[in-house]
Amino acid sequence: MEKLSAEYLHAMEEQLGEEYEAFVQSFAQPVQSALRINPAKIETKDYVRISPWKLDSMPWVTNGFYYEDVSAPAKHPHYYAGLYYIQEPSAMTPASRLPVEPGDRVLDLCAAPGGKATELGARLQGHGFLLANDISNSRAKALLKNLELSGIHNIFVTSESPEKLCNYYQEYFDKILLDAPCSGEGMFRKDPKMAEYWKEHGPDYYAPIQQQLMEQAVEMLRPGGMLLYSTCTFSVLENEQVIDRMLEKHPEMELVDIQPYYEGFAPGIPLNGSEGLRKCVHIYPHRMKGEGHFLALLRKNGIAEERETKRKNSIPIPEEAKEFLSHCSWDFSQGYLYQQKDQLYYMNQDMVPQKGLRYLRTGLLLGTLAKKRFEPSQALAMALKAEQFDSVIALSSEDDRSVRYLKGETLDISDLNTGRESGWQLVTVDGFPLGWGKKTGNQLKNKYYAGWRWQ
Repeated sequence: MEKLSAEYLHAMEEQLGEEYEAFVQSFAQPVQSALRINPAKIETKDYVRISPWKLDSMPWVTNGFYYEDVSAPAKHPHYYAGLYYIQEPSAMTPASRLPVEPGDRVLDLCAAPGGKATELGARLQGHGFLLANDISNSRAKALLKNLELSGIHNIFVTSESPEKLCNYYQEYFDKILLDAPCSGEGMFRKDPKMAEYWKEHGPDYYAPIQQQLMEQAVEMLRPGGMLLYSTCTFSVLENEQVIDRMLEKHPEMELVDIQPYYEGFAPGIPLNGSEGLRKCVHIYPHRMKGEGHFLALLRKNGIAEERETKRKNSIPIPEEAKEFLSHCSWDFSQGYLYQQKDQLYYMNQDMVPQKGLRYLRTGLLLGTLAKKRFEPSQALAMALKAEQFDSVIALSSEDDRSVRYLKGETLDISDLNTGRESGWQLVTVDGFPLGWGKKTGNQLKNKYYAGWRWQ
């Protein structure tokens, strides 16, 4: 508390009134650790059954759970299998309240490191696509890793300014999530350094940036589409005022109700007599077990033009890849294959890359073509289910070989049955893919992606 500025505390006292003392006392409470089960990999009830740790459900996010052992989930093979994402509890809320449906075109405008994007992508169930963008190239690389680790294959990952994306995607997306950069007041308890940073870059610094991002998001939203704006800050200047100004400028936009959590969500604060702002949601740490967030869900009124769906031509499977891909039961006829230099990709029919944008990934990277051979990608292993490859090394999370594999070691597999006696093997843990290996005799040569190895 001693690092919190008097200006900030005064603003919170004005905002919270009689709840202010409970808010101040919440800073003495421990930070909550939580994870979100990945529906692209496993149903929530099934993971709860096999979880090595005690999980306590979060009442407002159906696949979110608290856990007590802070380090364990990040150092377990289930993490490397993409079965869950470690995420601050209140930060799980925005993606849970944007009603994404299979087949939607979805944009996560400020997506890194991927906590919200991985949930949005999973809910598409392989149909439509997710464009996940972050203006920082280094952060976009971390975003890409998390999406591929989660097994999401119908993705575009870009590192562009929102202004440039607007030039290509006018009124294009069905759903947009804008988790805007902010002063981070909801992170002060978790990261006290944020309180020091706030003194230099507070609400006045971020509000103009947020307003500009909102303008760009509205431009890219299709009539009839929905936009969820969120921040991890409490400031009315960065939250309700941003929404109020946008609504004043865009009469085609309207606030809609957010699925409630009656025990914890606080309503938005009316400005200028606008009671509609009560449809916004504040998450405060004294009301629920999370750090803090703000959400506003909006709809763009109007009727969108009918989309023309033109089937894209797929290239023939290259000779180098035919033998390997014959062992996969993936139905490539549902989308199309294309080659970029020596890399082979698969995309569904909804996905068309735009010339002129800087993509880190367009669809599912199947692997690399080399002279008379094919090297399958880590992304392909994570996108597959165990039953979709005909030769599997099935490890248990209790078998030390699962960790040794993740560290890049060669394994003795003389006691394990596989579908084929040699060649490429899909390595799984408790039935979920981790990566590739190549079997020679009783040895498995490790092909786990070096950049993801257990440290």
